[in-house]
Amino acid sequence: MKMTRRVWSMAAGAMLALNLALPAQAADETPDALVKRVSSDVLETIKKDATLRTGNTGKVNALVNEKVMPYVDFRRMTSAAVGPTWRQATPDQRQKLQDEFKALLIRTYSGALSQVGDQTITVKPLRMAAGDIDVLVRTQVNGRGEPVQLDFRLEKQADGWKIYNLNVLGVWLVETYRNQFSQEINANGIDGLIKTLASRSSMPANVSK
Repeated sequence: MKMTRRVWSMAAGAMLALNLALPAQAADETPDALVKRVSSDVLETIKKDATLRTGNTGKVNALVNEKVMPYVDFRRMTSAAVGPTWRQATPDQRQKLQDEFKALLIRTYSGALSQVGDQTITVKPLRMAAGDIDVLVRTQVNGRGEPVQLDFRLEKQADGWKIYNLNVLGVWLVETYRNQFSQEINANGIDGLIKTLASRSSMPANVSK
């Protein structure tokens, strides 16, 4: 299922807004408070950074490595996207899968950043019981046109909350890629998937219309 350019741009802006500059005390905050506190300020930073919005892959890559990846359980995200075959992969294959999947997502976000405009984010009330360590943070991205549903799955880990899935308009990122990856693995195996991801990651940044 392909996402529109507007949806991808909103998802990219919101994803980066959620993770760009979380301070150390974020580990002690509830997930919804964390999202509410940082999203608006960071979105403004993105809007004002012309170089970032050009989709410069090197700059986006550096930004993601420094500011985003510490707050994402990317190993879990990658293993879930690969599915049961992940257990059969060697350590080297697992590392390559993570590297190429991250590169693919960065390329996608690089293309979408140029579309970030006047978006704002509304965080909806959190349904969370005492002691919950796995939660859904529901947000609404407001901008031109209809509001866009954007939800985050987070798990409380030893060093704070970590994102492991993202839902845009009812479409979960991990499940969407799992369907694509499964077809490639069935046809060409794990190494075939790694090769396909590498070829996609090297293409010019673009977003499906």
